[in-house]
Amino acid sequence: MTLESVRDVTPKPERRWLPGFLFGATFLTTTFAGAIQQGVDILKEPLGLVQGLPFSMTLMGILMVHEMSHYLASRAHKVPSTLPFFIPAPSIIGTFGAVIRMKGAIWDRRALMDIGASGPIGGFILALPALSIGLAISKVVPGGGGEGGLILGDSLIMLLLERIILGDLPADANIILHPVAFAGWIGMFVTSLNLLPVGQLDGGHIAKALFPDHFDIIARVVHLSLILLGAFFWEGWLIWALLLVFIGVGHPPVLLPHISLDGSRRKVGYCAAVIFLLTFVPAPFKIL
Repeated sequence: MTLESVRDVTPKPERRWLPGFLFGATFLTTTFAGAIQQGVDILKEPLGLVQGLPFSMTLMGILMVHEMSHYLASRAHKVPSTLPFFIPAPSIIGTFGAVIRMKGAIWDRRALMDIGASGPIGGFILALPALSIGLAISKVVPGGGGEGGLILGDSLIMLLLERIILGDLPADANIILHPVAFAGWIGMFVTSLNLLPVGQLDGGHIAKALFPDHFDIIARVVHLSLILLGAFFWEGWLIWALLLVFIGVGHPPVLLPHISLDGSRRKVGYCAAVIFLLTFVPAPFKIL
């Protein structure tokens, strides 16, 4: 196989229909989920589906920017990859997210950094105004919420935006998030999940690029931390820890490890680390 054939990043024509089909299906399921969040009975009020559009359009936009940033960075470095595959799901948000699949090895740590950091930074840049605008049009009511309600955990960025946009709220105040704000919160949460510095998550790519000689130790510490977080804060972290056992805690080496990162790319990596600290939520969900 020639080098030119390895570097061919043109999507196969017969596969182009699948990303489009999955995007459409996920747009429908997220719109349906958004309408259900608003209390719409789709069977009785089919036109009420439009009430799910603010949520679905915001969330799909954040996910699209995230994945297309990966895709464009992969093409820039001649790493073969697919277009984004969105994953529809019958869940409260209507999706399991989106992924791209890289079909070739990553050449060096510069490419690893660019591909890994582009997605979460791009998604964060869109999720930040979405969450800010959504908070500004959200409702603040007294009391802590009713039985069976879902309480969302606060990240540092959420606490900061609440203070800036909503001011100093009473201790018993309850924020009823607008669908746009909820989509922004989900976008921030997805960003933090992807930035976990372990395995082949975006954070794993970034940590491997920044600290190639210490990555294995970092990944093991993070994996153990997920188990502890699952034991004390949110059981979902245990599922993540288990998944990592199967998909791998480590990271494969790049083809040209002797090529080091330049200063600007190191700054990008540290910026991604700051975004992780701002968006991470130890206990993201709690049901009353």
